[in-house]
Amino acid sequence: MSNTETRAAGGPSVDFAAAGDLESLYALLDEVRMKNGWAKPTPSIYPEPKQFFVPAHWRYADARAALHAAGRLVGTEWAERRNLIMANPIPGNDYATTRTMVGAYQMVKGGESARSHRHTPNAMRIVLEAAPDTYTIVEGKKIPMLPGDVLLTPNWQYHGHANESAQDSYWIDVLDAPLVQYLGPMFFNVHPDRLEPASGTDPASPMRFAFADYRPALVAAPEVAPGVRTLELGADSLPTMGRTAVHLAAQSTWDHPRTTANQIFAVVAGQGTAQLGDRSVAWSKGDMLVVPSWNPHSFHADEEAVLLCISDAPVMRAMGWLKVEPR
Repeated sequence: MSNTETRAAGGPSVDFAAAGDLESLYALLDEVRMKNGWAKPTPSIYPEPKQFFVPAHWRYADARAALHAAGRLVGTEWAERRNLIMANPIPGNDYATTRTMVGAYQMVKGGESARSHRHTPNAMRIVLEAAPDTYTIVEGKKIPMLPGDVLLTPNWQYHGHANESAQDSYWIDVLDAPLVQYLGPMFFNVHPDRLEPASGTDPASPMRFAFADYRPALVAAPEVAPGVRTLELGADSLPTMGRTAVHLAAQSTWDHPRTTANQIFAVVAGQGTAQLGDRSVAWSKGDMLVVPSWNPHSFHADEEAVLLCISDAPVMRAMGWLKVEPR
């Protein structure tokens, strides 16, 4: 009986009975677009998460100099955003910083604006340098951007940036775009106006965590380790990304256990060293560090320091996958 007749009769598409060895069986499986599962590793083979993304560190001094050069060469009239992507340094990757998040440095020159758009990914910004009269415009409201501020942009809210000062502004963006891309529901729109009109300024917006407000609360928080204090910045208005401010007293060390959460750290103030897996790096204000899932890490402050940790812990927690290695 031919394959056509076999298919018509409801039988197999190919003659698997003719397979005399595994090689011929695998060739027949290819014909019906199937792969064997017995010769492939299964999740149960790995006693703990397999690591693909690696810990990494980027210096703000490098990013700032590169963006300053880009300010001469890249105009906002043709670039959606003048930014630099911190792609995890693994083979074949040119975008994601971790599996679920991407970190970037962005610059808006004095007197310049970045057009308003909206998209499925959630976003947040950690301001590094900005003069008064620098704003992100979210849903028609100007929200001030000052050094150390953390600003949120929930998914599908229009947002643009306006620098009405004479000083160039720099900040860190973190988005959950890799997670959205992986799951599929990626949408993007530009605003009908190049820059969404703003009806006023809202310094007390719930989308803004002003450094002047959260730093005193952070310093007053109870210690979680000698010389180390942490503070959660707001409720989960971004359901995929948590944000924790960390205060390190001078000469303190924060040994953090391994966790299934992916983490991006932004240095808001201070300097010190970090142990990322088997690698030691020196960090300072404005730097960005990434600690992918299940990597050991610790931070030592040479002077008083403030870090911001952005993680996908809310996603891991919601799915029942958040685990922290016991001490």
